[in-house]
Amino acid sequence: MNEPPPRPDPDALLALAQREGRGRLKVFLGAAPGVGKTYEMLGEAHRIRAAGADVVIGLVETHGRQDTVARIGELELLPRRQIPYRGQALEEFDLDGALARRPAVLLVDELAHSNAPGSRHPKRWQDVEELRDAGIEVWTAMNVQHLESLSEDVARITGIRVQETVPDHVLAGADTVELIDIPPTELLERMRQGKVYRPDQAARALKGFFREGNLAALRQIALRRTAERVDADVTGYMRANAISGPWPSTDRVLALVGRDATAEEVVRQARRIADALHAPLLALHVEMLGAAAGLSPSPALRLAEQLGAEVETTVARDLPAAVLRHARAHNATHLVIGRGRPGFWRRLAGRTLTAALVRQAGSFTLHLVPAPSGVTPRIRREAAGLPHWAAWIAVPAMAGVTTALSLWADGAVPEGGLGMIYLAGVVALAAMLGPAAAAAGALLSFLLWDFFFLLPRYTFAMSGMQEFTGAAIFFCVALLLAGTTGGLGRSVSTARARLYGMRRLVELSRRLSAASSTGDLLSVIAQEAGGLADRPACVLLPLDEEPVVRAARPIEAEPDAASMAAARWALARGTRAGHATDALPSADWQFRPIRTANGVMGLLGLQMTGGVSREIDAERDRALDALIDQAAVALERAQLMEAHARNAARAETEALRSALLASIGHDLRTPLTSIRGALETLQASGRQLSDAVRDDLLATAREETVRLARYLGNVIDIVRLESGQVAPKREPVDLADAIRVAAERVTRRSGRAITLELEPRLPEPRLDPVLLDQILANLLDNAQKFSEAGTPILVRAARRGPEVAIAVEDRGIGVPPDQLTQIFDPFFRVRRGDAAPAGSGLGLAICRGLTHAMGGRITAESPIEHGRGARMTIHLPA
Repeated sequence: MNEPPPRPDPDALLALAQREGRGRLKVFLGAAPGVGKTYEMLGEAHRIRAAGADVVIGLVETHGRQDTVARIGELELLPRRQIPYRGQALEEFDLDGALARRPAVLLVDELAHSNAPGSRHPKRWQDVEELRDAGIEVWTAMNVQHLESLSEDVARITGIRVQETVPDHVLAGADTVELIDIPPTELLERMRQGKVYRPDQAARALKGFFREGNLAALRQIALRRTAERVDADVTGYMRANAISGPWPSTDRVLALVGRDATAEEVVRQARRIADALHAPLLALHVEMLGAAAGLSPSPALRLAEQLGAEVETTVARDLPAAVLRHARAHNATHLVIGRGRPGFWRRLAGRTLTAALVRQAGSFTLHLVPAPSGVTPRIRREAAGLPHWAAWIAVPAMAGVTTALSLWADGAVPEGGLGMIYLAGVVALAAMLGPAAAAAGALLSFLLWDFFFLLPRYTFAMSGMQEFTGAAIFFCVALLLAGTTGGLGRSVSTARARLYGMRRLVELSRRLSAASSTGDLLSVIAQEAGGLADRPACVLLPLDEEPVVRAARPIEAEPDAASMAAARWALARGTRAGHATDALPSADWQFRPIRTANGVMGLLGLQMTGGVSREIDAERDRALDALIDQAAVALERAQLMEAHARNAARAETEALRSALLASIGHDLRTPLTSIRGALETLQASGRQLSDAVRDDLLATAREETVRLARYLGNVIDIVRLESGQVAPKREPVDLADAIRVAAERVTRRSGRAITLELEPRLPEPRLDPVLLDQILANLLDNAQKFSEAGTPILVRAARRGPEVAIAVEDRGIGVPPDQLTQIFDPFFRVRRGDAAPAGSGLGLAICRGLTHAMGGRITAESPIEHGRGARMTIHLPA
């Protein structure tokens, strides 16, 4: 078949379109200070100015070098901006002045420079990005050690950690990169002559950073990074102009990741070849339509990602054509494939991937990787989940069934019609077990038909040409049906598995969008992952750098201590850990990181043993990876929404402070007035009063003092919570003992009995006992305040999956449904008619803040019985 003409790559065209309207960026890149970047930039500016271009110097750092100062010459120089800082005036680049002047070309030196406090942007490269957005072409200079991705490498080479860095995407987005290079010996000579630093600075630099070995290594890095940039430009040009590669401008290695056992060895060998050639590494997996299921390519693809390869998966009918099309589009020059063991007939017909690539890939270097010792690269195909041996037992069984049916129909059906019964059995074998089993069934059916029903019967001899021709046609038709129906059956099975995964992902997307809180979101993720993998699943989120189970399906599913060690490993390193991985493979659970651009947000745990022996097949594994990607996006969206809500809360801080002052004006004045009145009465008429009156006045003063102290404590607590100053001190807490102590203290103070219903053997979570005691005290005080004397107050505590729930119930006035969403807001008090119970409205707000600080949540329910009562429940990690 003729391949369609090549078309421009949409991504390459999109990259070109995104540059339209932006100012160009030219970077003069050097290996170290003193190589002449600024000098060369100024020389180039003079050349284009002489040609009539409007060139302005926004900022140039001469570092006292006279050659550089003289090089400025008649070029227009923008005044610098004065920024006051700690009693001094710092001179910085004037971004607003450059935008107002708007030259055709603007020179801005020292791209990695950090701006002084008070500037619009903290980094100079951000100033350059704003200038480009305004359509101004910018020329700048930087050293290669300032690239963010190279900071660790430079620190290992030179022993000096670079503090000012530039993100790699800034250099990648530059339109032109010009390498300014001189040999290390020449640069050292310039240092000794004082052309780079002053003599005293040069002497120190020659003993530290400016050693010949350091400079040679940095020079190699600069040359390689520039070569990579030029290679990216060539590849982008080829893809945008639909030029079929490869162009031998540079080496690129493409690893073909299949479904056989050699896939990981192919990736490793390709990495070694790429390292030897100093070339980029690509990895490609091609899903063949209608192909039989083999091993999952996911481990090999993950290994390729870990080794720094650019991984891509595609779907095709023609494997060699898809491989060559991808290789040409990405300008690959070396193809690395595994030396598989295709079937005899495929080798005989020359239809193997190796043979096809040898014929068609004349422009590429082909590398064949042998299987590692002890590994058989042939794919073992199993049909419909049956064991390998069971599938082949089904072949003679099906032949026996069709023979029995034919014997029953013998006499009523002619001999040729009996052959149709055998053909039906062959079709059934092909649909259920694949073409290999069907071919064996066709041969066996042909022999049985010939022996039992073709004349002469009960021999394998044939009486004439008619029987021989009919038997030959039967056998050929049977083989054709075996191949066609078997391929169709594989396609249907593959399509069904993919459709199942797509349906689950669509359902997951819908349910993730409908989740109203992070807790609901985590429950949906755990439920969908458990259903897709057909095994218990849980979701863990980091709390104080420790993974904590926040949702599980079924609810009692929880990793053991050994598995939690694997969870800590996965969270710390952002890679899979646990069962069937390279890290702690003996664990019963496997943990997969839920990762976004900001890092690992959590873990998805799957129980792989303990009654669940079946491994996850390739289709489900890919669907799980897609589920994790969607879960990461949903969690990130939820966090952004929470951050937005926090920002909105900060915007209301002034209103909160106003409410605080208003509350203080009322709630402080009342107890102070009572105390003052009691003391003035005692002072004026104390001796004339009876003992009972004096005791009553003293009791009033004492009660109001306690009330005032409690109110001031609440105010201090809410201020600490609002400012984020609450840091829990975690230790194992006996929940039953903590609840009893809080209840007894409230009972002694108020005289109201409190009923406890505590589940035996409660866990001992790591909490702050002081904060927990304050939460319980506030909840119990709230229950007494909003319920009449004589009505019960009940405290319940029980384990609920990965959480412990502590509920405080009363049979008081309850909370109106329209006020439940406000019950935990500061200074909010439930109102019934015109009356409002005494209080500041801070107790429940403090409970919510302290509970969140310990990684829990708090909920309110009302009414709970006969239209009355309220239940406040705190949920804490178990």
